[in-house]
Amino acid sequence: MTKKQQPMLIVGILIVIAAIIYFVTQGDKGTKTAGDSSAPIVIPTHNWSSQIVMAHVIGGIFEANGNNVKYVPADSQAVYESIRIGDVHISHEVWESAFGKSFTTAMDKGGVLDWGDHEARTLEDMGYPNWVAELCPGLPDWNALKSPDCAKNFVTPDSGGKGRMLEGPQSWHGDLIPQRIEALGLGDLWTVKFAGSADALWAELEAAKKEGRGTIIFNWTPNFTDGAGFTFIDFPPYTAGCRPVDGGDGKCGSPDGYLKKAVNADFPKTHPSAAAIFKKMSFTTSQIGAMAALVDTDKMTHEDAAKKWLADNEKVWKAF
Repeated sequence: MTKKQQPMLIVGILIVIAAIIYFVTQGDKGTKTAGDSSAPIVIPTHNWSSQIVMAHVIGGIFEANGNNVKYVPADSQAVYESIRIGDVHISHEVWESAFGKSFTTAMDKGGVLDWGDHEARTLEDMGYPNWVAELCPGLPDWNALKSPDCAKNFVTPDSGGKGRMLEGPQSWHGDLIPQRIEALGLGDLWTVKFAGSADALWAELEAAKKEGRGTIIFNWTPNFTDGAGFTFIDFPPYTAGCRPVDGGDGKCGSPDGYLKKAVNADFPKTHPSAAAIFKKMSFTTSQIGAMAALVDTDKMTHEDAAKKWLADNEKVWKAF
């Protein structure tokens, strides 16, 4: 071998070594994703804490599996059509009461798959922090709201002398709660206002406590308020078809509902490994509440909250 050939040999050996290292490391990633596309998995974010934190939790799990992830803000009703046409890949919080109709409509058109339920069950309705009960004897029975002595304790400057109930953003449920209040004959004593965001609901909780006044707000479970003491009002039981949008008279509360997952119909083909993981995912009420509390109570960013939750709950998510 000539002196000129020796450097060539060394270079060749280094190339072989680099190739071996690459295929060993990348081959390991290939087994993790099991044929998944390198295209990013598009995960929607909405406007409440548990949903956004869980989006980043799930994204973190997918990334640990070797997938690429992209987050996009999405309307919580229109997202199911976005999933159906493939602009978004998954939805991880399909609340039956608020979004069940939009989800079912998109699924009936084809292109959306029901990917199973979380262990957590859901309830979305009007309620109050427990310390408010003394201001309206008879709660949580909705009939207590018929009393003028109750309603006067919930008057605010913008309520026109009536007791105020603060609903979530109108895009969530439309006029469901105002219709219910009128249907139950409470319109002379109560008015419904809409909050601009979930954060506005929590700000109202804090303000009412500081001012020592009554407050009734829209809330849901699972949520960070589960551990803080919150009671939902017992309205007449929900039955299929009781809401005005379904032809009913509106004299009913909300259902004890599912918390589903949905995927685009092609997702199991383009990202089979991630789809299998997502199928297994099932979070409990306490786990979802803890995700929300990291933001709404501990004031962390959604991204940092997700990182902390993942770090503290490896046994949970690695089982998926």
